Amino acid sequence: MIRRSLPTALLASVLTAALCATPAVADDPPPTPVSVAALTAAAEPAADGAHLLGVEQESDGMLDLRVHSAAMNRAIEVKVLRAPDGSTPAPVLYLLNGASGGSEASSWPEQTDIVDFFRGKQVTVVTPMGGNGSYFADWRADDPVLGRQKWSSFLTTELPPIIDSAFHGSGANAVAGISMAGTSVFQLALAAPQLYRAVGSYSGCARTSDPLGQAFVDGVVLRWHGDPLNLWGAPDDPLWAAHDPYVNADRLRGLAIYVSTGNGIPGPLDNPDGPGIHGNTRKLIEQLVYGGVLEAATHNCSIALRDRLTQLNIPATFDLRANGTHSWGYWQEDLHRSWPIFEQALNR
Repeated sequence: MIRRSLPTALLASVLTAALCATPAVADDPPPTPVSVAALTAAAEPAADGAHLLGVEQESDGMLDLRVHSAAMNRAIEVKVLRAPDGSTPAPVLYLLNGASGGSEASSWPEQTDIVDFFRGKQVTVVTPMGGNGSYFADWRADDPVLGRQKWSSFLTTELPPIIDSAFHGSGANAVAGISMAGTSVFQLALAAPQLYRAVGSYSGCARTSDPLGQAFVDGVVLRWHGDPLNLWGAPDDPLWAAHDPYVNADRLRGLAIYVSTGNGIPGPLDNPDGPGIHGNTRKLIEQLVYGGVLEAATHNCSIALRDRLTQLNIPATFDLRANGTHSWGYWQEDLHRSWPIFEQALNR
């Protein structure tokens, strides 16, 4: 395969180590009663045949759905927090995990306080599990290791009608994601321009077709033993530019946009008592070194996107922190800070 000039193995190791921190989470609330049979009966299949296979109630009140994706011909696990008032239409916030796809205990439900934070808020929160190293994209070819990757189709055309019918969706949607998914959220908005009202990118890189952006993508895909050529082809393939949010930034007009990143300099959560560290020196060193390097890179990407949107006169909120690493404690704060922007867009 064609290799980049930058060291993708180093980038892969950075991506691996940067997603290890786990913040303390409040005690689990008691489960909310739910009629699994009623949810299953209400869920309508997507046009291509994607459908709900089953629902399980978890102890924290979250629901664990299994959805058959016709595009990928397999079952996908989807975590759902229901809006409190099931009799009233509710908007949907799709929260995407990072490069691990939620494996290695690196997911929104496991690493953050979303159960407590969204309690009482009239919104359905949906987190698909899986898609490690996929960029949540529709790959041009099946991969020998990662298989068929049609995540864009799943997230934009298959899953929304199932969620809306089962959970009384209002038709208003937002999407937010961390790290790898901080790139994907813009690509999904470009692929389905009428689907989302708001987009949140936490520590992502919106440039994918320049050499540095391609090296980042290579690092993520190779970390999970996939072949980047099966994603968007060779480095000079037009598909890279076609999926580059920076290149296509003019098509983001009309969205409520929130972008956040640190700069790699240790911040208030990067200490032995920080979220997920629990006094573990090795975890702290990984967060400072690998998380610092990666966040410095996403900081530069975010500045470039800010300048591009300013040039195009597209309003957006950029939270460029004075410090902070590539880690879950900061992403939890990012979600809290961006929620008022999402809420306003979802209820307008």
